[in-house]
Amino acid sequence: MKVHILDDYFDTLRNLPSFEALAGHDVTVWTDHQPEPAVLAKRLDGAEAVILFRERTPVTAELAGLLTTVKLIAMRGGHPHVDVEALTAAGIAFASEKGEGGPSVAAAELTFALILAAARQLPAQIASARAGHWQSGVGRTLKGRTLGLLGYGRLARMVADYARAFGMNVVVWGSPDGRARAAAAGETVAASRTAFFAEPDFVSLHQRLVPETRHAVTAEDLAAMRSDAVLINTARAGLIAPGALVAALDAGRPGGAAIDVLDGEPVTDPSDPVLSHPKIIATPHIGFVTEDELDRQFADIYALVNAFANGEPRSVINPSVLAAR
Repeated sequence: MKVHILDDYFDTLRNLPSFEALAGHDVTVWTDHQPEPAVLAKRLDGAEAVILFRERTPVTAELAGLLTTVKLIAMRGGHPHVDVEALTAAGIAFASEKGEGGPSVAAAELTFALILAAARQLPAQIASARAGHWQSGVGRTLKGRTLGLLGYGRLARMVADYARAFGMNVVVWGSPDGRARAAAAGETVAASRTAFFAEPDFVSLHQRLVPETRHAVTAEDLAAMRSDAVLINTARAGLIAPGALVAALDAGRPGGAAIDVLDGEPVTDPSDPVLSHPKIIATPHIGFVTEDELDRQFADIYALVNAFANGEPRSVINPSVLAAR
């Protein structure tokens, strides 16, 4: 098959062991991001399978209608950026593999790295030293402080373990099912949503972006946080109501934020109100961007492509397309 891979910014994938799985295919790797559907569709003319690099390229109805040769779009993980109905109407199969290798260790590690960076004011301290001013302030020790986890999936459980290794207390909030799982696992569940946001030193978001969670973290939630608390978000920017984070920081509650996800990625404008905010530590969605994690994730995606090429498609979200072939 003619396989195109989108948005591999650093041309990393072809140098990973998993890439060998595509040895029998004609593979094109695109290392830049093309946001214009018409231009992207022209690039993909002749492609039979397209591999998405997470959420870097939205698959809209406009794009789906322009893909005349594509038979399969494959990716791994959640897909709120993919218009599955449009793909179905265009006769394109969409396969998404959840993966059986466990949660993203890389994302969990970055979450805790951001907690440490915020607690010790690392960006500001580094900038101060480089500017010749030496120390710029006083940080906080994590031992004895409290980390709140909104959501209790596999990644959140890993972050909870890291927190306890540093001597932190952990408190959980989330859906009724999530709270029940947390309680069954022996975690402390907050008495209420308001208490959950009001009490911890750090609040970290770990919910999937689905209709029920989109914009669910409100201005009221953020206003309930302490003036010295820090919000951590390595999940999805869409979990927070539009504009609420910047407004809350400007109002003084919470005192800071450390995030790996922004609206409208990639964000390349240095003056972006989130990217440039003095109370925000922002990284450019690198939670999953390690060689180890990419090799693991794309091995799952390549398996989907090979299964489709061999006439045994699996993990297809819109199977009616297959029946119509």
